[in-house]
Parts: sequence; structure tokens; C-alpha cells
Amino acid sequence: MNRRPIPRAYLPVLMSGFLLLGGCAVPKKGETKFVATQPVYIAPAPASNGAIYQADTSLSLFEDLKARKVGDILTILLDERTNAEKKADTSVDKSSESGIGVPKLFGQTVPELENSVSAGHKFETEGDSKQSNKLEGSITVTVAQVLSNGNLVVQGEKWITINHGEEFIRLRGIVRPLDIGPDNSISSTKVADAQILYSGRGTLARANKPGWLTEFFLSPLMPF
Repeated sequence: MNRRPIPRAYLPVLMSGFLLLGGCAVPKKGETKFVATQPVYIAPAPASNGAIYQADTSLSLFEDLKARKVGDILTILLDERTNAEKKADTSVDKSSESGIGVPKLFGQTVPELENSVSAGHKFETEGDSKQSNKLEGSITVTVAQVLSNGNLVVQGEKWITINHGEEFIRLRGIVRPLDIGPDNSISSTKVADAQILYSGRGTLARANKPGWLTEFFLSPLMPF
């Protein structure tokens, strides 16, 4: 059975379609980068014979309840606001003029050869860009790693299913124990190297997204 080769004119369209489909992939639930970290297992101390105090079941009356070990939980208070505005105006105006007087030919003036030349160029452009983002809420994450300087690497995610769609938020970053409040919470503005992802999937998410043909015409692959 002979197969007809794909015309070369269709290859850019097919390649761009595959790229767009790959870029539309939504992160799967529970990726390794954002999953909750389990606490490190500590073997219980051997029970002492006849003693009332047992180290593995003791409770500290003055223990700090803030997150400090791998596996501890920490609440991140999301308070993200960004506002950006940019405006540019450009104007260029250039003009020139030159003239030729009445020339003489064989001692006689020739008015027909009198001439003047003028040229002008004008360029104007104006650009205005504004962007504003706001994210409020909270997410509880776990301590994934304790750095050598005592700072905590935290990560976690939250999934919410509403009607025909799923909303999720993911966070990863580094926090300083001194910035953690008495209620074991910290503002997202104090999270270093923060990676915050808020998105969704489902019917509503697909309705708010342009079709693949529209994305192709808006992509850098479209030269016009």
C-alpha cells in the first residue's frame, strides 16, 4: 500500500499545532515539585525500666509550635498585588528645502529652468500599557527542606472542585523562621524565590481559552 507524502506547505501548520497542544497541557495533580513532604521518621527512645518519664511520649509545656522541621505545616497568607504602567510618546519632524535661481545659457536667462525642491518627513507614535494583578487567600504547605542557615523550603498545593471545573493553587519558596507569626502563618510577600501558580481545568477553563487556530495566528510562528 503506497502512502502519499504530506505536502511541504502543510508541515509548518502541523508543527505549530503540536507545539500548541504541548503548551496547553495542565500540570497533573500531585506533581513531585509541589506534593506534601512527609516528616522524617525518628526511632523512639528505648523505654526505661521503672521510670515515670518516657522520652517518646513526653509533652513540652514551653515548646514553640511554629514550623521548623521537615514535614511541619505552615499557612501562607496570599496577599499578592502588582500594578504596572508604561507609556511612550515619540515624535520626529524633519523638513528641507532647496532652490535653483534663474540660470543663464549663452548669456541669456532661461526662466523655464528655474526650480525648487522641498522634502518633509514626519513620524509619530504612541504606546500605552497597563497591567494589574491581585491574589488573595491562603494555602497550607509543608516544610520540604531545612537549609544550613535555618531557612525553610516550603511547598504545597490546594485543589478545589466547583461544578464542572477544578481550581488549584500551588506554591513553593523559602521562608525565614523569624518571619513566621505566633499563629504559624506568614505573608506570601515574605516568601523568597516564590513560585505561585493559580489556574484551573474543566469546562470554564476551556471556555476562557482561545481556540488552537486563534493561538496559531497570535503565536510567534505567524510572520504576518
